[in-house]
Amino acid sequence: MASQSKYPDLTGFKALSFDCYGTLIDWETGFLNTVRMLTSKLPPTHPLNTDPPIEAIRRLNAITDVHEHKHPTFPYNEILAESITAFAHDELNLPGLSDSIAEPFGNSPGSWAPFPDTIPALLKLAKHYKLAILSNVDNNNIATTVDQRLAPARFDAVYTAQDIGSYKPSHQNFEYLFGHLRADLGVDRDSGELLHVARSLTADHVPAKELGLPSVWISRGGEREDAQGVGGSYAELKDKVAFGWRFDTLGDFADEVERQFAAKEKSSS
Repeated sequence: MASQSKYPDLTGFKALSFDCYGTLIDWETGFLNTVRMLTSKLPPTHPLNTDPPIEAIRRLNAITDVHEHKHPTFPYNEILAESITAFAHDELNLPGLSDSIAEPFGNSPGSWAPFPDTIPALLKLAKHYKLAILSNVDNNNIATTVDQRLAPARFDAVYTAQDIGSYKPSHQNFEYLFGHLRADLGVDRDSGELLHVARSLTADHVPAKELGLPSVWISRGGEREDAQGVGGSYAELKDKVAFGWRFDTLGDFADEVERQFAAKEKSSS
């Protein structure tokens, strides 16, 4: 063990793979801003006209999940545009409004901001690991995010659902990650060199357990029963996940990594 930390050892991994939106990028706020534009047009007594519109966000996300399953080869920007259109038409009975926001919403993830702790944490983590992204978002949006929103942090590899032809939680996405990390970066997950870091229980931590992939839950409040947004309820999914570490933020995770590597260096000197 690298230190007397209460956490298991983090110093033996060579690479970290990240979910991007929800873990590094403030996905819920991006969704919220668009959903609020729709729900604010509803009658004041409508059950989805709340602020923040958390139940509406959950319903839109459920529609998005259905579209991902139905059209696994569609890029995410098209999935978002179709989902917001269906949501406005079928759930809210506001068909006219969807036309003006569908395409902008589909292309909006590249404009969503990182969490305040994200970039400082990535810069710390890059000193100790290779960094990769495994995202459900399309190539255009992820390129804008990586080049503009997450700079000056840099990634050694970025893999998307558009490249793979399926969406997480499909095992196909993770097998693609494993194969490409081995070929592209020399990282062998079968030798215990890869650690997955993510917020979503349903998209990331459930398949991680199924595949025997060590993982870190960046919960960002998701452990609370009153948690906003999506990603799955821990109370409902606790038997289906097996993450070895939980931190409130990516910054907390990076600080623990720094502590453990410092302690390991001190003990070896």
